[in-house]
Formats: sequence, C-alpha cells, structure tokens
Amino acid sequence: MVAKLLVYAPLLFACGALAGLSAGLLGVGGGIIVVPFLYHVYTALGLGTELAMPLAVGTSLATIVLTSGVAARGHHRRGTVDWPMVRGWLPPVMLGVALGAGYSFVTSGASLKTLFGMLLAVTALHMFVATFRPVSVGRELPGRRMQSALGVAVGSLASVLGIGGGTLMVPLLNLYHYQIHRAVATGSVFGVVISLPATFAYVAGGWGETALPAGSTGYVDWIAFALLVPASILFVPLGVRLAYRLDVTLLKRVFALFLIAVGLEMALG
Repeated sequence: MVAKLLVYAPLLFACGALAGLSAGLLGVGGGIIVVPFLYHVYTALGLGTELAMPLAVGTSLATIVLTSGVAARGHHRRGTVDWPMVRGWLPPVMLGVALGAGYSFVTSGASLKTLFGMLLAVTALHMFVATFRPVSVGRELPGRRMQSALGVAVGSLASVLGIGGGTLMVPLLNLYHYQIHRAVATGSVFGVVISLPATFAYVAGGWGETALPAGSTGYVDWIAFALLVPASILFVPLGVRLAYRLDVTLLKRVFALFLIAVGLEMALG
C-alpha cells in the first residue's frame, strides 16, 4: 500500500498546499480539506470506511499541529492573538477534546463520515451567508458559563472530526461581532491546542490495529503526513500575508460553495 500511496504524492502535495493556504488566509483548519481527501484516497486503496475515516481524521489532526503552529506564530508576530481568551477557554476546550476523542472510538466510521459531512456543509453554509449579511447572536461574547460550554463543544467536535479549531472557532467568534483578523489569529492557536492532544488520542485509539497501512502509528499515517505537511507549512505564511492584504469576500463565497458540495457528498455518499 505504501507504493500505491506514493502514486498520489502530487495530489497530496497539492492538497497540503491548499490546506495551508486556507489556514493562513481564511482561518479555517486544513482538516476540512485534508479529511475528505484522505478518506477518498484510503477507500481508493481498498480500506473500508471503518478504518479509512478514523485514519483520515487522525492524520489530519497530526498535520494541523504544525500548520496551525506556523499560522499562530505569524499572527502572534502581528499582535492579533487574544491570549487572555486562549487562557480562559483552555480548560473547557481540553475537556471537549477528551470527550470527542473518546466518542470517536465508540462510534462507527460510517457515522463519523456522515457527521463530518453534515458539520462541514453547515459550517460552509454559514461562511457563504455571512459574506452577504453578517450573522450575529450578540454584540459581545456571552458570560463565562456559556463560553465554557462553547469551549467544550468546539473541542469535542474538532477532535471528533479532525478539523482543528479554526474551522469552528472563527465562525463562532464572528457570531459575536469579534474582529475577523483577531478571530482568525486566535482560531489558529486553538488549532494547536486541540490537534496536539487529539493526535496522541488517535495514536492510542488505533494502537494494535493490524489492518492499517504500513507507516502508520495507530490512526496516524506518517507517510501521508510527510507528503502533506511540507506543502502546508510552505503555504501557510503566504495565506497569513494575503489575509491582511486581500478582500477575501469573493474567495470565501467560492470556497464555501465548494465545501458545501464536499460536505453533502460525505454525508450522503
């Protein structure tokens, strides 16, 4: 299977480049691109959904550790990360990661695939609608208890679906009129906070599974990781720079429509 996987090397590199660019430019975790791509690669290589989906999720989380770290560093240098918020949300987010990782190992791969597709479609739909008319539920962040509940929800969903923190955190903060560049920057930090422990959880969860591809440690495929990460890291800084220079409205609309189609295919296919 290693030789077969290497056949997809150019596509994996392109996937990594797109994931890195989107992480820096739009603040959405590369997992929304990497997970469906890897899932289809693994099924094309003969793996069933029960292995292909958690392997795609775990490998995606491993890549997000580095791509979000590079993005967070770039945003920190510009002074746009809300560090007090990061410290306040850290405990509930970590609790959510533990709950989400636990759930992923007691549900079926098919259910995980459907859940991923539904969440991706809903998130992308919100992204699309928000480019025409801001969607909000308040002028500022809610009280501490509600923020803690939101942190648990973000951590659990992100770790279940392998999408890091930005994909959920950025639209969530935008609902409360949070400044977009600050939301993107803070979301990139949560990408690291969520993906690092979640990666270890997926390694442990798949430990001893004999049907996984060579080069895997649990549900993390290090060969795919090695093909995805260089391109991702290379393109994240470009995305960060473009985020401060471009009007990304049109780009967000096109990207959102693409993600809606991908999400529906994952949920219904």
